[in-house]
Amino acid sequence: MDKANKIRILDGTMLKIIAMVSMVFDHVGDMFFPDMMWLRMVGRLAMPIFAFCITEGYIHTRNRNKYLLRMGIFALVSEVPFDLAFEGNINITHQNIMLTFFIAILALKLFDLIRGSKKDITGKYSVGRTILGILAVIAMAVFALLVRADYTFFAVIAVFLFYVFKDVNHYVRPIPGVAFLALTRTMGYYCTTGLSLIPLLLYNGKKGKGLKWLFYAFYPGHLLLLYLLKLFLTGNPA
Repeated sequence: MDKANKIRILDGTMLKIIAMVSMVFDHVGDMFFPDMMWLRMVGRLAMPIFAFCITEGYIHTRNRNKYLLRMGIFALVSEVPFDLAFEGNINITHQNIMLTFFIAILALKLFDLIRGSKKDITGKYSVGRTILGILAVIAMAVFALLVRADYTFFAVIAVFLFYVFKDVNHYVRPIPGVAFLALTRTMGYYCTTGLSLIPLLLYNGKKGKGLKWLFYAFYPGHLLLLYLLKLFLTGNPA
């Protein structure tokens, strides 16, 4: 066991940095080099890692309501940079990933609220309430699809899978969420999405150095910078 733990060298901060770098590759490929598929393939690492980190944030935050509020605020802040980067103008038909994660966190809160606590006698959750909680999560995932939030239904379900398997063996926990994304929302790049398992398996459960506000600001900030760079280089924002 000690030997296995020694290879778990990545903390939460390191995971987020890996995901951010992967996201930059993905967005540079999308905006500047659409024919260079390897950039998009590197980008497939980002979503499973971010979804996992959102789950960890929900589990470990001291105030889940504030966590939800922060995500909602940055979803609003990120929408204009997101629209400019990918549409070249303000377009409300496709929403940014921060909104998706806001919906996912809300789905987890609803699930916990509906499922309630374990029964004193059996030490287990009510089956009926658990099923109702799962239906609430599915409803929120469908809502993400209807409002066309980035990664829609699939990201919400992935976050939920990372959450419900939180108490299983460390080396099993990330598999359902990663497999779900690999099979449903990866543009066919199954192998590169699957590679996100490597950093997730190396996660040691520690928060790391934090840098909380950097991670929140990174998403709208890098989108705005890429938009301005494209405008400068091509003169065409679209």
